[in-house]
Amino acid sequence: MGNVAKRILFLTSELPYPPEQGGSLRSYHLLRYAAAHHAVTLLSFAERPRDTEPLEQACTEVITVPAPKRGSADRLRTLLLSRRPDMADRLASPTYAQALERLVTSQSYDYIQVQSIEMAPYGLLVQEWLGDSAPKLVFDDFNAEYLLQRRALQADGHDPRRWPNALYSGLQWLRLRRYERHVCQRSSAVIVVSEADAAALRRLDERLDPIVIPNGVDADRYKPLPPAPDEMGSPSVLFTGKMDFRPNVDAVLWFHRHVWPQVILMHPEARFFVVGKRPHPRLEQLTYDPSVTVTGYVPDVRPYMAGADVFVVPMRMGGGTRLKLLEAMAAALPIVSTSMGAEGIEVTHGEHLLLADEAEAYAQAICDLLGDEARRRALGQRAREHAQRWDWTRITPLLDAVYQR
Repeated sequence: MGNVAKRILFLTSELPYPPEQGGSLRSYHLLRYAAAHHAVTLLSFAERPRDTEPLEQACTEVITVPAPKRGSADRLRTLLLSRRPDMADRLASPTYAQALERLVTSQSYDYIQVQSIEMAPYGLLVQEWLGDSAPKLVFDDFNAEYLLQRRALQADGHDPRRWPNALYSGLQWLRLRRYERHVCQRSSAVIVVSEADAAALRRLDERLDPIVIPNGVDADRYKPLPPAPDEMGSPSVLFTGKMDFRPNVDAVLWFHRHVWPQVILMHPEARFFVVGKRPHPRLEQLTYDPSVTVTGYVPDVRPYMAGADVFVVPMRMGGGTRLKLLEAMAAALPIVSTSMGAEGIEVTHGEHLLLADEAEAYAQAICDLLGDEARRRALGQRAREHAQRWDWTRITPLLDAVYQR
C-alpha cells in the first residue's frame, strides 16, 4: 500500500451503521478500514434518523439523505418505457444528486466508491459532470446481478403461478447484462465477493479484471453464546436474512412447502424460526402454521443462534456469497445448505456443513442432525474453526489493492 493517503467518497444505499445485515455489514467494514488509512467522506441514504456518531468518528464527513419512495407504478413505468434495469432507477433521488454535486464540485476526490449496483448511476453521473477530471470510479458489486436474475427466472419458470415474475426476471436479466457490463467498463476497479462472481463478470467482458474481496464475519462477535433459557423449544431450525429480499423469500417458501413437512413427520415437536426484518407479504401464509415463527426485525440474531439446533440456507437463486452462512459457521452452528447457498465459500460437505439440493435429501440431512447431538457439535466446531479464515480483520486489507489502480 502506498504511503500517500487518498481522498475517497463512499456512496451507500443505506447507512452502514449499525452493521446488521447484508450490504450494510459489508459497507461498514470496508468503510471503517478505508477510513483508518485515508480521508473518507460518506454520502448515504437513510430511511430514518440514525445514530451516525461511530461513522462520524471514522470519517471526515457523513451526510445522509432520506431514502426515496418508489412504488409499483414507478417500477412498471421503468419496465415499459425504459431499456434500463429496475436497479438503475431504484434509488433515483434529485436530493441525493444535488448533495453529490455539491461535494464533487467543492472538493477534490481521488476515488468515488459505489457500494452496490443501485448506487452505480451516481458514479456515472459524476463522470458526466466532470468528464476527464472525474475521480476514479470503484464499483463494489455485491452480487453478479444479471446472474441473480437469470437464476430467479429459472426458479420461477417451473411454477405457473410465478410466470409473471419469471417474465419480469427474464427482462431484467437481459437489461442487467448490458448495464452491469457498462458500469464495469466505466470503473477503474471492480470489486466482487467471490471468484465465481469474478468469472460471471468476465463472461460479460473478458477484459475485466475484478478484485475479489470476500464477504467476511466478525468471528469474535459471533462466537457461540451460552445457551439461553429454551424459549425456542427443541428441536429448532433457524433461517436468518432480510425477508423482503426475493432470494430469501423464495428460499423460505420452498423450504416450508417441500422440506419442512418431511421434517415434521420425523420430529413432530420441531419449530422453524424465520428471523429478519421486513417480512414480505408472501410469507404471511407461514404465520398460520403453528410450527413456524416469523419474527420480523430483531436487534440481535445471536440469541436465536444460541437457541437453534440446526441452521438452514435453502437458497435456490442469488449471487455473491451469503453473510448468513459465515455468521452461522462462526457461531458453531450445524448447517444444512443448498449448493447455491454455499456458493463462493470454500467448504466441504460432511466436514464444515451438509449440502443437499433436493427436498427429500435436505429433509433427511436435517433429521439426521436433529437425531445426533454429538454430530451437530462436531460439525459446528469444525465450521467455526474454518470461519476464522473470513474474519474481517483478514478480509479488509485486500482493499489496499483497489486504491493502487
